[in-house]
Amino acid sequence: MKLYYLPGACSLTIHIALQWIGKPFEAQKMDRQAIKAPDYLKINPMGSVPAISDGDFDLNQNLAILSYLSAKHPEAGLLGDGTPQSLAETMRWLAFINSDLHRTFSLVFGPARFVSDAAAQQELAASAAKILLGYFTMLDGRLEGRDYLTGAKRTAADAYLFVVLRWAQAMKIDLSGLANLPKFNARMKADSGVAAALKAEGLE
Repeated sequence: MKLYYLPGACSLTIHIALQWIGKPFEAQKMDRQAIKAPDYLKINPMGSVPAISDGDFDLNQNLAILSYLSAKHPEAGLLGDGTPQSLAETMRWLAFINSDLHRTFSLVFGPARFVSDAAAQQELAASAAKILLGYFTMLDGRLEGRDYLTGAKRTAADAYLFVVLRWAQAMKIDLSGLANLPKFNARMKADSGVAAALKAEGLE
């Protein structure tokens, strides 16, 4: 299996998941030019990461890839412990992080994609940052009394949350009033699979 990634991008979620699975894989570092090249667009027409190639099967989109990896390696517990309730809870948080948090971060990372006026860009990014703080506050409450989003065991949702927490730090989203997310972040950084993925991407 081959993973195509940009260091620190949402593809880090898949990189962590593959480390947790513990089977051999190849990780191909990409750059902004490479993901728009014709050869890569044959693998992922979206021109983005992540993407995986497993033999002659190519797949993109975090949630689709995680579902595929979970089906191939259910022992890894990427989507929970195998019960319908655990699967639903894990998918709930994956969907929230993917559809709400990740999408809102796009307004902070690249407001120029949405509005052309410089002042409007600043206003849009600031408004998005406030929305993100609300989302992270809700997630902090969710972690009260829990090691991970769905309880005592890690899932792919925790890997994705760890990734967007890195983005929050990079974009200086002020999470200083939150008590549980820093503990979660430290717990994830101490995880051997997370550490291996960070090292491989040069993010230590």
